[in-house]
Amino acid sequence: MMRVTLLGTGTSCGVPVIGCQCEVCQSTDAKDQRLRCSILVETESTRLIVDCGPDFRQQILPQPFRKIDGILITHSHYDHVGGMDDVRPYCQFGEINVYADPIARKGMLEMLPYCFAANRYPGVPAIGLHEIHAGQPFTIGDIDILPVEVMHGKLPILGYRFGDFAYITDMKTIAPDQLALLRGVDTLVVNALRFDRPHHSHQLVDDAIAFAREVGARRTLLTHLCHDIGLHKEASSKLPVGVELAYDGQVI
Repeated sequence: MMRVTLLGTGTSCGVPVIGCQCEVCQSTDAKDQRLRCSILVETESTRLIVDCGPDFRQQILPQPFRKIDGILITHSHYDHVGGMDDVRPYCQFGEINVYADPIARKGMLEMLPYCFAANRYPGVPAIGLHEIHAGQPFTIGDIDILPVEVMHGKLPILGYRFGDFAYITDMKTIAPDQLALLRGVDTLVVNALRFDRPHHSHQLVDDAIAFAREVGARRTLLTHLCHDIGLHKEASSKLPVGVELAYDGQVI
């Protein structure tokens, strides 16, 4: 059986936003407090991370300390890879294998050059950087993975399907051939920035709901939420049956 833990469900600024006095950022409800987007995917024998953002250290500390078999990257924006240096403790289990498409791989080489230098500084993370491509499935341990290309504005990035579960973040649009790769998914985690005020590179709630219906998902959890989404309790009441707001620490 596969277990998915939502380590972070917030947008690039996280929630609360630094300096913001809105009711969401001042809320004491734990479900209104969102770290940057990341998930932990586990079976009895395999452990994967999707995205390793700047909150990774805080997110992984409560989890059991054991080998990470792979880190899957959606794209190389800082809020999705800014915590890569914090994988260092896990290198005692061996090299950390990181999987990214060609664009994200290039971005990581530029962002973390000291990790990939010919003569590495002692103590830097031991990272094996592997190139993957949308539509080309691969397997890590006992987990089958299908990368799916979505568009983050004009930037192609990856979502991931693991059997009947799919995880997509930072999507604005998707091509029909890639959407076809997601049909039959039972549980979908997908980005929905807020209810209104369109964004150039992110879906809103109505977009995410329409997408989930196209996929045919039985259960949809909305992630990559900003403080404009409103209080978790109030925003949840606006959603149709089968759609819910994800929250940090939620286990699927």
